[in-house]
Amino acid sequence: MSDEFDYIIIGAGSAGSVLANRLSAGDATVCLLEAGGRDISPMIHIPAGFMKTLTDKRVNWLYHSEPSEGTARRTIHAPRGKVLGGSSSINGHVYNRGLHSDFNTWAQMGNRGWSYADVLPYFKHSERRVGGNDTDYHGRNGELAVTDIDDKDPICEAFFDGVEKMGIPRNPDYNGATQAGVGYFQRTIYNGRRMSAAVSFLNPVRHRKNLDIRTNAHVERILFEGRRAVGVCYQRGGKTIDIRARREIILSGGAVASPQILQVSGIGPGSLLRDIGVPVIHDLPAVGENLADHYAVRIASRIHGARSINERARGLALGREIGKWLLTRKGILSLSPSLAYVFWKSHQSLEEPDLQFIFTPASYKQGVPSQLEDYPGITIACWPMRPQSRGYVRAKSANTADAPEIQPNYLALESDQHILLAGLKLCRQMIQTPELAPIYDHETMPGKDIQSDDEIMDFARNMGTTVFHLMGSCRMGPSGETNSVVDDQLRVHGIEGLRVVDASVMPTSHSTNTNAATIMIAEKASDMIMGKSPLPAAAVPSTV
Repeated sequence: MSDEFDYIIIGAGSAGSVLANRLSAGDATVCLLEAGGRDISPMIHIPAGFMKTLTDKRVNWLYHSEPSEGTARRTIHAPRGKVLGGSSSINGHVYNRGLHSDFNTWAQMGNRGWSYADVLPYFKHSERRVGGNDTDYHGRNGELAVTDIDDKDPICEAFFDGVEKMGIPRNPDYNGATQAGVGYFQRTIYNGRRMSAAVSFLNPVRHRKNLDIRTNAHVERILFEGRRAVGVCYQRGGKTIDIRARREIILSGGAVASPQILQVSGIGPGSLLRDIGVPVIHDLPAVGENLADHYAVRIASRIHGARSINERARGLALGREIGKWLLTRKGILSLSPSLAYVFWKSHQSLEEPDLQFIFTPASYKQGVPSQLEDYPGITIACWPMRPQSRGYVRAKSANTADAPEIQPNYLALESDQHILLAGLKLCRQMIQTPELAPIYDHETMPGKDIQSDDEIMDFARNMGTTVFHLMGSCRMGPSGETNSVVDDQLRVHGIEGLRVVDASVMPTSHSTNTNAATIMIAEKASDMIMGKSPLPAAAVPSTV
């Protein structure tokens, strides 16, 4: 087993899997380190297994965020993938790129080459769109299969009809010209199986002789000579192993692990490093700061006269669904946890959506998306798409085996509270339309007694939760800024031979699910690392 490589990639998640594929396509030697194990659990590959992986310590770090006023002093589960594929092996399968203006804002902040026109070719490069319209917005030849839901759901169709009557248009492609509207999600599911980053990008190339994939390799720190990153120290099977990089080290641990590894390696806020007993290699105050996440609140209702997923997921009905999946790869086992979306505005004066809604013909006990209710139900949830509240990730010790302090500061700013309140009021309108009236029974959570703004916000603080979109903790920005960690080439400020490539580099709150954009970031970073010219900018309009 070699101890020297051209590139070392830390983390085999959404970004790391793409990087390993692209960087090993030539003659360069690549070592990919993953703290978790192989993705052998069937619950990873059966889409409905999402409900099990949320609480499985074998594939999930099972982090918790710190209590805050916005969560009524509760801790919140913060699942992160600990397995090949990372969080793409345990997420909700949604393929959602975000608003065009997300990326235009990144470019306007001084990050050259990150406008929507610049990044669209990289989205298309990795995408293998199955079905849908063949437009300038989608790729057909990439590794990542993106599909539509197999069968229309009658409850969802009634929901769509009602929302459309409210003045929100149906949108056949929210990843196309405009995001606003209502419809079914596009998914990283193909032939009834999860298309994780490991399945899509690693599996086809895992036998390349110049690619060494090491699982159960828990990184302790990055090694430096002066201010140049030269190697990685990790634990595996009770042994401490050092390996070296001739060219670069790429940190792709995600929004929690990447800042923690930087901090325990001596790069971060000097005062924090001294507190945890780490020698300061480079005092970089923004490492771990700027953490953002989407905070969602669910409203559940009981229905009658229609079959929800709840009834189809127990007893003999579940047996039939298992048989259906085995024979046809269809049925409820092939579904993502959320079937339908709405992107809309908290106020009619806005030019583009600032709220994301998800709808599914199922309901969960106490709002926990891992235990279905015993009676037929539906659930709608919403969150501010671009929250302004910011938190941090801070190592608690010099040992990466100790979970860091994760504080998203949910709902810390009044602006986020106001948008969420408007969204929850819209949720109630959307599920009490005349089109849903024939099957609608009553609201079970929060219930009809919760009506005033104060009561609704109290419910939101007590019952809201993450939708697993942690981002921004190694923010991208010009080198002269004190609030950024990497430049627009994703190189760590003040350090040679080290980049960060994952959702942590997002400089602003990404307006939607983070997986698609993380894969795009890795695609673009691969060209940067190999010194290739960027793909030509797209000629499509970059407006909403």
